[in-house]
Amino acid sequence: MRRSPPLSSPTLPGALLPVASPLRLRRALSTTPPARVVTHSSGPFEPLRPPLPSSLGAPRAARSFRRTRRWGRRLLILSTLLGAAYFFDRQVYAQGVSRSLHTFAMGLLVAADYKLNFRPEPLPLIGNAGGIPALHRRSAERLFGLLRENGGLYLKIGQAVAMQSAVLPPEFQRMFARMFDDAPQDEWKAVEKVIRDDFGGRSVEEVFGVSFAGVEGKGVMERTARASASVAQVHWARLADGREVAIKIQKPEIAKQIWWDLWAFKVVTKVYSWWFDLPLYSLVPFISERLKLETDFVNEAKNSETMRQLIHDEPSLRGRVYVPPVYHELSSKRVLTTEWIEGIRLWDKEAMTRPWLGGYGKGSAGVHGAQLDPPEMEKIRRELRENPHSQKLKPERTEWKGRRGKGGLGVSPKEVMTTMVDLFSAQIFKWGVVHCDPHPGNIFIRRLPNGLPELVLIDHGLYVYMSEKFRHEYSVFWKALMTFDNKTIAEITKEWGIKAADLFASATLLRPYEGGEQQLQKGMLGALDDKKTASQKHYEMQKRMKQGIRDVLADEDKWPKELIFIGRNMRIVQGNNAYMGSPVNRIKMMGEWASRSLFQDRNLPLGKRVVNIWQHLVFKAVLFASDVAFWFFWVKQLLGRGGGMEDEVEARLKSVAKDFGVELQHDVFEG
Repeated sequence: MRRSPPLSSPTLPGALLPVASPLRLRRALSTTPPARVVTHSSGPFEPLRPPLPSSLGAPRAARSFRRTRRWGRRLLILSTLLGAAYFFDRQVYAQGVSRSLHTFAMGLLVAADYKLNFRPEPLPLIGNAGGIPALHRRSAERLFGLLRENGGLYLKIGQAVAMQSAVLPPEFQRMFARMFDDAPQDEWKAVEKVIRDDFGGRSVEEVFGVSFAGVEGKGVMERTARASASVAQVHWARLADGREVAIKIQKPEIAKQIWWDLWAFKVVTKVYSWWFDLPLYSLVPFISERLKLETDFVNEAKNSETMRQLIHDEPSLRGRVYVPPVYHELSSKRVLTTEWIEGIRLWDKEAMTRPWLGGYGKGSAGVHGAQLDPPEMEKIRRELRENPHSQKLKPERTEWKGRRGKGGLGVSPKEVMTTMVDLFSAQIFKWGVVHCDPHPGNIFIRRLPNGLPELVLIDHGLYVYMSEKFRHEYSVFWKALMTFDNKTIAEITKEWGIKAADLFASATLLRPYEGGEQQLQKGMLGALDDKKTASQKHYEMQKRMKQGIRDVLADEDKWPKELIFIGRNMRIVQGNNAYMGSPVNRIKMMGEWASRSLFQDRNLPLGKRVVNIWQHLVFKAVLFASDVAFWFFWVKQLLGRGGGMEDEVEARLKSVAKDFGVELQHDVFEG
C-alpha cells in the first residue's frame, strides 16, 4: 500500500490548490497549529478539483425582509405625519389641537370615573373604596391640572368654577381657589409682535412714543408686566405728554387657540349633557359668545365707555365710582390703553382700613382723574441709558403709608360695600348693563379728600346687556321675593320656563327662600331614611339635586340665558360683602333698587309709574323688618356672639345646601 504524503509536506507538482491570502496565513500562524492528521486513501491519487455548478443545486434568492421594510416605511410615514402635524399645530394653532385632544381624554376619564364610582356603595373588585368624597377630590385634581396646563380661556373657566360654589362639591372649591394666582407672563418679543401686527408694522417706540434708551423728549415703558392674567398682561408706561397709562396686551396664542378651545368646550358639554342627562348644552352658545367677546378689546373699550357714561349720568353714583378712560388712538383689537390707576385692590382689607397718614384734606393719587405727580424723569432716563433692560421704572407713591409704612386709606368697609352694592344694583335693575366679573382683582379703592372711598372699576370685557322686557321682569321678580308674593313669582318663573320656583328663588337671593310651598326641599328631605348610611344619603341628595337642576332649566327655549352671568355677578358681590365682614344689608339694598327702578322706568305709562311710587312706599315699610334683622345681627357681631347678617345668611344657606347634597365654600378670595 502506498502511503499518502502528510499534509505538511510540500505541494506535489501538478497539484491544483487554492492560493492562501496573506491575511489567512497570518491568522493561521497566530493560532495553535492543529494536530497532525494522517489519512489513508484506498484509490489512486487524484488532484483537488472545484465542485461542478450542477452539483451545488439551484441558487437561493437572498432574504428580502419585505414585511419588516413595509412596517418600517409605515412607521416612518406615520412619524413624519405626526411630526408635521405637531409642528403645524404648534406654529399655526398654538397647540390648540393637542390641547383639545388632552381635554377630550381627560373629560372622558373623569366622566367614566363618575359613571363607575358615583354610587352609594362601591362596585366589587373594580370600584374605588374611597367613596364619593375621594371621587370628587380625584376629579378636582385632574381637572385643575388640565385647566392650569392648557391656560388661556381654560383659566377663565376655572375661575368661574371657583366662584360658583353652589354648583360643585367642596373638593373642587378648595382646589380651584388657586385659579386666581397670576398666570405666567409672555416674553417681550411676543408683546412686540402683537403691537406690530395690530398697528400696521409700527414698533412699540413708534406707537407709544417711548424710548428704551433714555432719549430726551420720549416717554418710558416697562418691559416686565405689572400683572398677568389668563388672556392678557398689563404694562406701565408714561407717555411723552405726561400721561401714565396701563397698556393691556393680549397674549398672542389666545387668537390662535380660541376657536379650538370653544369647540372643545362645546363637544365636552354635549357629551356630558347626553351622558349625565342634564340640559346644559343649550347654554353653550351664549357662554361661548360672551367668552369670544371678552377677547375683543374693541368690545371691551365700548363697554368701558358705556359704563363710564352711565355712572356720570347717575347722580347717586357720580363722584363715588370711577371708570378709567380709554385712549382709543393707542388701542386696537388686542391692545387696550387706559389711564393708570394708583390704588389698592379690594382684597387688601388691612391696607384699606389702617389709619390715613397722607395728610389732612388730601386723597389718594389720581382721584377724580387728576394727573399723577410726575416722577423724576431725568433719573429714569439715566438709568435706562446705563441699563436699557431695567425692570422697575414706575414710582411707587407710598407716601400715604407714612414713614414706617404702616398707614392705610382709613376708609370704612361699610362705605365701600354701600357703593359697590349701589353700583351693581343700578347696573341690574336700572340700566340693564351688567359687569359680570366684579371679583376683588377688578376693583380698586382710593380715598377721596373728604375721607370717603372711591371705587374704581376695571376689566370690562365680560358684560351682559338685558332687554327692557327682561330687566322689568327681573325687577318685579326681585320685589316679589322681598314681599313673599308667591303668585307673581310663579307667573314670572313660568314665563321663563322654570318649574322649581322655590329653588330658583333661593338661588337668586343666595339665601333660603322662606315663602312658597318649598315642595322640592320637602320632597328631598322626606326622601331621606335614617336607616341609610351617610354615603347613601349623600348619593341620594345629589341625585335629587340633579333633578332640581333639570326643573330649573325645564324649558331651554324660554330660559333667559342672561341669568347665568347675572347670578355670577350677585354671587361675587355677596362674597365681597361677606369678606368685608357683612357691613351692609345687601338684600334690602338690592330690593330697594328693584322697587325704585319700577317707578323710575320712563318706558312705562305715567299712571303705572304713579302706582309704582305708592307701591314703593309700602315696600319700604315692609323692608323695615329686614332692617330690624340686620341690626340684630350687627349687635350680635359687635358683642362677639356671632357673625354679621351676611354671615348668618351664608350659614343658613350652607345648612340648606347641605340638605341638598351641596357644600358651599366662601373663602375663594382669601390670600
